[in-house]
Amino acid sequence: MKIILLIKQIRKERKISLKQLSEKSGVSKTHINDIEKGYKEPSLEIMIKLSKALNVPIQSLYKVQW
Repeated sequence: MKIILLIKQIRKERKISLKQLSEKSGVSKTHINDIEKGYKEPSLEIMIKLSKALNVPIQSLYKVQW
């Protein structure tokens, strides 16, 4: 099982830049970029901030692939 984060996909669909998401969420642009590229695993606290900033339920930021 693999968990895929959909943050970048949702951000792009909503036409939100990394800078805008950073400003709305309070998470640094570098940290978001590292999460989107798979370099860092986000904490629950970060995922909550990102989901609120993107205005989506937190579960929509994940996709499970078997």
